[in-house]
Amino acid sequence: MRAIRTASAALLATAAVALSAPAAPADDGTGTGRDITSFGFSVTPRTVAPGGTVTLTSEGCEVPSVTVTSGIFDTVTLTEGRPGRATVDIDAKAGAEYEIAFDCKGERGTTTLTVDHGTAPPPAPVTPHPPRPPHKGVKAGFGGSTGSDALGTAELAAGAVLIAAAAAAAVALTRRRGRAGGRP
Repeated sequence: MRAIRTASAALLATAAVALSAPAAPADDGTGTGRDITSFGFSVTPRTVAPGGTVTLTSEGCEVPSVTVTSGIFDTVTLTEGRPGRATVDIDAKAGAEYEIAFDCKGERGTTTLTVDHGTAPPPAPVTPHPPRPPHKGVKAGFGGSTGSDALGTAELAAGAVLIAAAAAAAVALTRRRGRAGGRP
């Protein structure tokens, strides 16, 4: 009984220490934010050319969406912990650092994004694909490997023989059961 009380007290003490510990900083040098927040966030890559694309991630926010804002791309909403993508404005100043703000139910965390001196990649050409005709499915029924839609005489005869054999076997088995069941 005493061991149970001691274990319970140790567990409660561990939980109290864990809950009273301050939140860890969001920036650990791997592309996450620099503010201390109750949720994590990051921008990847940390350096991008004007017109380039960055991936925005957030985790640990209790609301279903996190709003990400910056002066160099349109506002992005990250829904249910899924990452989002943003395209940096083509006229972003090369060599400058821009602030990226993540908002989780009013709590705000920020990090920076550096614009590289590189050139923006040319936009990928859009190639229209012709619409595909709908798939009509598998032809079911009588097969179709013979090359004609009608059954031949040989197929019909073979089918009739198989059906007759199955019926005869069923009758024979039923009679055997009837005889076996009538004996004491």
